Amino acid sequence: MAARDYIAEKDKCKGFLTDFYVDGGRKGKKNFKYAQQLVSIAHREQVALTIDLDDVSEHDPELAEAIVENTRRYIQLFADAIHDLLPDYRQKEVIHKDALDVYIEHRLLMEQRVRGPNAGEQPRDARNQFPAELMRRYELYFKTSSQQKALSVRDIKADRIGKLVQVRGIVTRSTEVKPMMTVATYTCDQCGAETYQPINSPMFMPLLTCPSQECTTNKSGGRLYLQTRGSKFVKFQEVKIQEQSDQVPIGNIPRSMTVYARGETTRQCQPGDHVSVTGVFLPMLRAGFRQMTQGLLSETFMDAHSIIKMNKADDEEMSMEELSEEEVQQIAEEDFYEKLACSIAPEIYGMEDVKKALLLLLVGGVDRSPKGMKIRGNINICLMGDPGVAKSQLLGYIDRLAPRSQYTTGRGSSGVGLTAAVMKDPITGEMILEGGALVLADEGVCCIDEFDKMNETDRTAIHEVMEQQTISIAKAGIMTSLNARVSILAAANPAYGRYNPKKSLEHNIQLPAALLSRFDLLWLIQDKADRENDLRLAQHITYVHQHCKQPPTQTNPLDMNLMRRYIALCKTKQPVIPEALTDYITGAYVEMRKEARGSKDSTFTSARTLLSILRLATALARLRLIEVVEKEDVNEAMRLMEMSKESLIGQSDTAARPQRAEDVIYRIVCDAISEMSGRSIKYTEARQACLAKGYTNDQYEEAIEAYEELNVWQVNTAKTKITLV
Repeated sequence: MAARDYIAEKDKCKGFLTDFYVDGGRKGKKNFKYAQQLVSIAHREQVALTIDLDDVSEHDPELAEAIVENTRRYIQLFADAIHDLLPDYRQKEVIHKDALDVYIEHRLLMEQRVRGPNAGEQPRDARNQFPAELMRRYELYFKTSSQQKALSVRDIKADRIGKLVQVRGIVTRSTEVKPMMTVATYTCDQCGAETYQPINSPMFMPLLTCPSQECTTNKSGGRLYLQTRGSKFVKFQEVKIQEQSDQVPIGNIPRSMTVYARGETTRQCQPGDHVSVTGVFLPMLRAGFRQMTQGLLSETFMDAHSIIKMNKADDEEMSMEELSEEEVQQIAEEDFYEKLACSIAPEIYGMEDVKKALLLLLVGGVDRSPKGMKIRGNINICLMGDPGVAKSQLLGYIDRLAPRSQYTTGRGSSGVGLTAAVMKDPITGEMILEGGALVLADEGVCCIDEFDKMNETDRTAIHEVMEQQTISIAKAGIMTSLNARVSILAAANPAYGRYNPKKSLEHNIQLPAALLSRFDLLWLIQDKADRENDLRLAQHITYVHQHCKQPPTQTNPLDMNLMRRYIALCKTKQPVIPEALTDYITGAYVEMRKEARGSKDSTFTSARTLLSILRLATALARLRLIEVVEKEDVNEAMRLMEMSKESLIGQSDTAARPQRAEDVIYRIVCDAISEMSGRSIKYTEARQACLAKGYTNDQYEEAIEAYEELNVWQVNTAKTKITLV
């Protein structure tokens, strides 16, 4: 009865593989989805065959249900069915053969010679025949139906053992990919017979005595020796996944699960990725002494059939397909820079320049590696300010928006937690490094809140990461350098809780100058009392609280998924700075140094400031999807730099003597004319000088008109030259 049932089920599997088709659209051709794949597998052009349970339920709902309930059995059934069908689909001989193919062909030839053409079929020991696992050169996986929901780690309990389940989590550790034996081949030292042992668990007990008929009859007690060349190995990787924070109930800690990935499912994820894993939930089979000491409890694991990267916030697959022409045009319309900046945390009121800086942080500049020396392209930003100005909310939004990111707080992170910890590998027993937050966020963003509350010893771990983009480790005999190509977004409060304008910058921000110089932009966000501004802010906050979305604005903010894909497209560009802009940039930097000498507060204008301008300029060029940096990009980078400095050092200056924009623009133009040692300047050059200092085009035009009316200077009718009277 059982044999007939097995044959009937195998016939069902064969029928599905050969008969299932999808309509081919208008032409009316039938697309035999799995039959075409069988041809590729027969010709060794394809390794993995993934069977979609949606297709199976369409063909035979009972079969689909049976697969979910008893997956291990149906893997065997489908594998046998494919093995029987492959000869019918082989249309040509396989050219590329590996060592195992040659070994099997040689053994089959030898067997034919020994038995002779007239020898009848003689029964042989099952282990001395070639096992099916050795002969199969394909892998079989199941894909869950679209109606099946992804579960959390704690929802997978004993009633799910042996079934096909789908689980969501974050990858905390993934081992190296190593070869794992699936069929062990032994040779007898007495009779020379070969014995095969299929292995279905991570551990096995090797065979010691030869089971062949000759050794059994003669009682010669031949010993078996493992033969590596005749054994079959597959790629193996152990992945550890942990529950996501939103799945953990109140008062509990996140649970974790071990996932075994084999063959084509390996190398699908890295630590820090949010994944959806489909697989069979199984108990761990132990052999020998470990089985005796195991007791009543059994460890469990998941045998992976597919590992798919997911978006953090949504229950959708991480879509990495390229943007279409229409989508790029939709984004790259007029004022697209402002539109993209406004799409970052649209629920937070104002802070346009801060959002522009955060947008550039997500895009990043271009890495430069001239022989031996590396200049980083990642942009680091520090947000400081009074309590309640939405610093942590901005960090949380960037953490959700960035494809790879880690969020941590000052007191909640140790130096080891940020860099790397030495652990013992549970499989091999050797000492390994487990990456911390900065390593997990490699090629992404690391958001550090409460930056000022960190211990000084822990904070020094970040110094190397912020400039060299590596973490050097010398622990437990492991001396290495880990990659940490990460942008750091830090949020800190001033030393006295609120910024005190009566004290100097150093007193307010009690962070070492060596650390501050590594930040490209330092923003101070102040909470100043202003009736009109307070009223608008209060109306904005109450609207967001009532409707859970931002108030309607002139531009609709872009979808988070579309933003992610556009940023990924921007990162593919590698813009360069042309020779023509070199003098302009160097001149601007020298001018900034000259101003820094005159101002007692701005103590950290160094060569790193120049590199920051170059990074911001290349990020702006990437944002516009162009290959060469333009003058406007450099001007905008310098404007952002000036605005960030204005937020820091503008407090004491403006408190003593507030100055009108017109007066400052007049001084800038006069300085530019005196530098040229003449009495006139080009209209466009004067404008560029003012825009680089953070003033708008309208302010510049008003100042020029005001001083022209006062007869201080004259502008020609074509508006090309300004001449002092």
